[in-house]
Amino acid sequence: MLPPRSSLLLAALVTVGALLAAPLAILAPSSATASAPTVAVAGSGDGSSVTERKPRRAKDPRRRLGLFVDPRMPAAQQGSAYRRIARQPQALWFTDYYPTSSVRSAAIDYLRRAKAARKTPTMVVYAIPGRDCGQHSAGGLGSPAAYRAWVRQLAKGIRASKAKPLLVLEPDAIGFYADNSACAGTRPWPALLKYAARTLTRSGAWVYIDSAHSDWSNANGGVPGRAALLKKSGIRYARGFSTNVSNFRTTASEHAYARTLLRELRKVGVKGKRYVVDTSRNGAARPVSGDVINPTWARLGAAPRLRFKGAFDGTLWVKHPGESDGPVNSSATSGQWCDQLADRLLGRPESPGC
Repeated sequence: MLPPRSSLLLAALVTVGALLAAPLAILAPSSATASAPTVAVAGSGDGSSVTERKPRRAKDPRRRLGLFVDPRMPAAQQGSAYRRIARQPQALWFTDYYPTSSVRSAAIDYLRRAKAARKTPTMVVYAIPGRDCGQHSAGGLGSPAAYRAWVRQLAKGIRASKAKPLLVLEPDAIGFYADNSACAGTRPWPALLKYAARTLTRSGAWVYIDSAHSDWSNANGGVPGRAALLKKSGIRYARGFSTNVSNFRTTASEHAYARTLLRELRKVGVKGKRYVVDTSRNGAARPVSGDVINPTWARLGAAPRLRFKGAFDGTLWVKHPGESDGPVNSSATSGQWCDQLADRLLGRPESPGC
């Protein structure tokens, strides 16, 4: 049985009214924006208003995720004796140990594991030609062209992983370059740092160009000269700079140094930069100047933690505690794990050797 004509008319009017009053939110994206703020927009002319949800821009995941603890780090392979070190997030170093043909896949593997853990990965690039000026960690790619090609492949790996890593760029390069008399073959370094900073930032990394530390020699202009060198080396493309990588200066000293460097950067027109501090081995209250190869007095420093407090992004463990700086105060070569060194950092009786 059909309803009366008056009922049909009434039903039609109700339907039209419902459509006019329906929230425009039905046109909005799915529940991902359900908590977004609303704003009033014009209604149907009867003095009422409807609301439209505006999508909230997602915060960068690095601001809300913790740092990645990689179970493949050296300390994690040493058993429970070194759990205190193994349980802390540490950086994975990308050096010429990974050839150009495989550095992309190595980056994808590491970064995807961090992404699966819903954590922020930390990387180090340490492959510039003439690295470490012929000292214990000497090496690097064979030429500027080889370095650029290697960096491009690494950047492709970062981009393919869709991860958002923190990346410390070329520890010690700025410090050594500022003292050219002690190191030959560094002339291409600023251009290479600029290329790497730009390329790796575009891939999605937060790049921190390493800027030595508070106790590094003040050759060639001191901190003002170092700021000018950072500008020449493309810090405008980077998020900022790192300090104290693989070194032992106190965190307070590094904060003071970073504030001075930020001030000098502003003087040369570079503003808005941030910094991170390596606290992996800076727990000693009174570090000894110049004693930087496996010092016997060194201790673990504060745990890594992102803070985002003003210009200070946080503390990282860039150096792996327990890995040697070279065959001084230890029999281990640079980069080799040594129980003795780990014991020393933990402040307990040392194993007889490595």
